[in-house]
Amino acid sequence: MHNSETVIIGISCFYHDSAACILKNGEVLAAAQEERFSRKKHDPRLPVKAFAYCLEEAGIDIKDVDYIVYYDKPFMTFERLLMSCLTTAPKGLRTWLEAMPLWLGKKLHIPKVVKKEFGYEGDVLFTEHHESHAASAFYPSPFEEAAILTVDGVGEWATASFGFGRGKDIHLLKELQFPDSLGLLYSAFTYFIGFKVNSGEYKLMGLAPYGEPRYKDLILTELIDLKEDGSLRMDLSYFDFLGGLRMTNRKFSRLFNGPPRKPETEITQREMDIAASIQAVTEEVVLKMVHHVHHETGQKNLCLAGGVALNCVANSKILTKGPFENVWIQPAAGDAGGALGSALSVWHRFLDNDRNVSGTHNSGKSSYLGPWFSNAQVREFLDGNGYPYQTLSADKRAMTVAQKIADGKIVGYMAGRMEFGPRALGARSILGDPRSKETQTVMNLKIKYRESFRPFAPTVLEENVSDYFEMDRSSPYMLFVAKVNKDRCLPPPANDDLPMLDRLKIKRSDIPAVTHLDYTARLQTVSEEDKKDYYDIISAFKDLTGYGVIVNTSFNVRGEPIVCSPLDAYRCFMRTDMDILVMEDFMLLKEKQPKWREKENWQDELELD
Repeated sequence: MHNSETVIIGISCFYHDSAACILKNGEVLAAAQEERFSRKKHDPRLPVKAFAYCLEEAGIDIKDVDYIVYYDKPFMTFERLLMSCLTTAPKGLRTWLEAMPLWLGKKLHIPKVVKKEFGYEGDVLFTEHHESHAASAFYPSPFEEAAILTVDGVGEWATASFGFGRGKDIHLLKELQFPDSLGLLYSAFTYFIGFKVNSGEYKLMGLAPYGEPRYKDLILTELIDLKEDGSLRMDLSYFDFLGGLRMTNRKFSRLFNGPPRKPETEITQREMDIAASIQAVTEEVVLKMVHHVHHETGQKNLCLAGGVALNCVANSKILTKGPFENVWIQPAAGDAGGALGSALSVWHRFLDNDRNVSGTHNSGKSSYLGPWFSNAQVREFLDGNGYPYQTLSADKRAMTVAQKIADGKIVGYMAGRMEFGPRALGARSILGDPRSKETQTVMNLKIKYRESFRPFAPTVLEENVSDYFEMDRSSPYMLFVAKVNKDRCLPPPANDDLPMLDRLKIKRSDIPAVTHLDYTARLQTVSEEDKKDYYDIISAFKDLTGYGVIVNTSFNVRGEPIVCSPLDAYRCFMRTDMDILVMEDFMLLKEKQPKWREKENWQDELELD
């Protein structure tokens, strides 16, 4: 089928990280998460604002939309929830009662809700959850054909699936089913260590290098039965997610010598060792999975999606120790990416349209899909509020920003279209000097207001990546880690058995701000094709310092979504100890701004992740 104007909108919502995506004739025009507009992190609600943005970006009205597609099949999910509650009755009754209002009010009536909220009169379609993940991984990839692996907490019943894609076709061959789930296992440990489920998993990964995997064998013998193909069976007697409102239970606590850590309390060596252990188990599981997928499909390329695909340490093990020549990961690998995948699945599978394969890892096509603000819009915001600024000429913007970074300033940077997915990739980023060992501490405690143990990522010029890291390919989406080159590393201290904060302060390389405890970095490469303005800043920084790499972290504070608009950026700038704000061609100096006045307890309004 080849209509001259076929418009498809994919949506994901009602679980976490709701999003919307719009396609016209198979081309992705826009995609965004609701949280960026609502300012509620991981917002699960119907993506009303993201939906409106997609229509606006495409320049169309709702009447021009041919299909709206939902990324999940609610009746199958409802069946799973019902069966879980019945299995654990009467314990599961509370869970059932809490879930029912949303299910009876919205989740089981998606077409009705969509038509009412969006004023839509056309067809509402559904794809299966892991089909959406698979489509989001394969269709934007640079491969004509590839194996596909999806791993997350749970979809309808599936918790992992694999198959292959060829041209416009996707064939899913096998799946692992609930309640056995690598994603839920990792989330259970996230909860136990005191981080928020569906939000704090990356913190668990960042904590792992501080510990030793002392509990790995215990996990493999007591909690799961791991098979050679990567499938696993969980001993549910240790977990409470089936019928309770917690992830783990008292039996789990006894196994790990005490109750779960309470959020915001001191992190002890026990938590560090547990983090190291579950990370090691996760890496072993995914390696077994990819070896099995390779054996079953015979493909040389692999596409990944699902929440577990955001574990960049495990991804790197797949890249370095797995059997595939090439690995491509959907930048919005979690539920948000389901909106994109569901729309692409309808275009290629339901409507039977061919696929155009670019053959390149084009980050622009796959990530920079959100709103942008013109110089005129930024100027109107600044002038309207009386905020003083300097105008940067196009030919001097990159060098000016680079000089500020080289001078030790922390720069909030907002330029071009916002990223789709959880990583800031130079469009909504906070930038700093990687050469200073103070940068990490200052950024964590005075800007991000988050735990000081958490590492920061580098962005490196694509052509220079091997000068700094043991990496021989591009990594445009910040989804892989790599070791810092040995010639840049400093020897570990004679006594590295120090408290966490003291270990953090030890300089480990000549780029200490981005070198984690284990001498790795979660890196992003950038080319001129990917994002020229950002590339030019790093190039200018290299001209000034000899270093083609800078610190890049997301433009937000802890508990807040990444900024979207000039208002979001300015507010975040003024709430923190950032020195400089750059929005398109305008630069704001902190000392020149009027005194910032708002509620003193603004941090209390943010739900900490």
